[in-house]
Amino acid sequence: MFGLKTIRGGVHPDGRKENSGRLAIMTKVPLPERLYLPLCQHSGDDAVPIIKIGDQVLKGQLIALSSGRQSANVHAPTSGEIVAIDTITMPHPSGLPANAIILAPDGLETWTELSAPADPYAMPQEELASLVEQAGIVGMGGAIFPAAIKLRQGRRFEIKTLIINGSECEPYLTTDDRLMQERAEEIVEGTKLVRYIIDAYRAVIAVEDNKPKAIAALKKAAEGIGSIEVVTVPARYPMGSAKQLIQAVTGLEVPAGARSNDVGVLVHNVATVYAIQQMLMHGRPLISRVTTISGNCVQKPQNVEALLGTPISHLMEVCGGLVQQPARLLMGGPMMGQVLPSLDVPLIKGSSGVLALTKAEVNNHVPAPCIRCSRCVSACPMGLLPLEMARSAKVDDFDHAQEYGLRDCILCGSCAYVCPSHIPLVQYFEYAKGELAERRNSQQKMTYTQELMASRAARVEAEAEAKKAAKKAKKQKTTPSARTETSD
Repeated sequence: MFGLKTIRGGVHPDGRKENSGRLAIMTKVPLPERLYLPLCQHSGDDAVPIIKIGDQVLKGQLIALSSGRQSANVHAPTSGEIVAIDTITMPHPSGLPANAIILAPDGLETWTELSAPADPYAMPQEELASLVEQAGIVGMGGAIFPAAIKLRQGRRFEIKTLIINGSECEPYLTTDDRLMQERAEEIVEGTKLVRYIIDAYRAVIAVEDNKPKAIAALKKAAEGIGSIEVVTVPARYPMGSAKQLIQAVTGLEVPAGARSNDVGVLVHNVATVYAIQQMLMHGRPLISRVTTISGNCVQKPQNVEALLGTPISHLMEVCGGLVQQPARLLMGGPMMGQVLPSLDVPLIKGSSGVLALTKAEVNNHVPAPCIRCSRCVSACPMGLLPLEMARSAKVDDFDHAQEYGLRDCILCGSCAYVCPSHIPLVQYFEYAKGELAERRNSQQKMTYTQELMASRAARVEAEAEAKKAAKKAKKQKTTPSARTETSD
């Protein structure tokens, strides 16, 4: 259908996918003693609990309701008792606490009553998007943006091409690969459903050419469906990034500051469309996910389908335990993953993988001065100047960093990967983006405060004017009668 295009920059890191990718997904994971369910497993505001401590809940039951901006529902992954609503450590490098619901499984796995449409294709698209919203489905590739919002955005634009992202370019991670191999029919059906919801002309499932079994399984499942095509893209990091995948598949380049909708394309991850298919065909909310447990510290690396809220330490035990103390724990891949503070954090909706890496697998080089080789410029898939951005960020000159394109940086780490001086470029970019976000939040708070003060001043002034007018009217009403008494 399309003539595939090459993407700018990128790198070829060692894949290291064979350890976890050779085994089928483990679906029978023993229940842990506790499930820890953060109220923010999405990109926006915390969900609001609608249960209380001591409540008995059923598997799939809604326990926290989305609220505010880019929020998502939370459901009970299994049946059991709510034992606490408290703060826990989040799977984030900061190790900061987050609000969570703590569930003690009863081991019965008793489902709540599920309801799925008899024929989703006979329903209005907006109703289907609402069902996806009710299921608490977010982007499963790591972005954790609520899927329903993305579907509704697709409805507002003329989407010509729906791209299902099966590239999975991060080293170690094989979650999507195994999912495509083992559940290709469900992914194709999910693709059909998303295409129907957003009314796209065409749908393309894009898979990197280093996944031949997944490609074969998807092509077999898509046989006879003319609106869905399975295409292969070159195995090159960061092919999994939406902008790079769009360029490779369609030849279109998303302009700086724009979104894929602006060029008539919408991108969803294969795990996301699988979750959508499970909801719209079977009524199942998002309560579990497939995740890769790998790294040379893990006894038996593999993919497991685990309940959300399962402690990472429990998943490590399921995979045979650790053979040695990890030099680094990561959630996600080694290029863009986040360092975990410990194993005592839960699996969340965006957990595509957990890596326990040895010293040999971790880059612990001491940074050296830049030798001006420009390899970072050549590797940058966005065509930016990483060194100049890092230099500006290092001295807190964020405005200058933005002039060099900081907003367009996707934090893929290609620049740091090729740097012979081992300069931690991405750390500078993350720092600068965080500071800029804090500035924007502070400015928004200041603007909001000023608006409140202006509103209050206007209200006080209006009340004073109203009192003044009432007093004047009262005076005018009493003055004539006073004159009449005087004349008598």
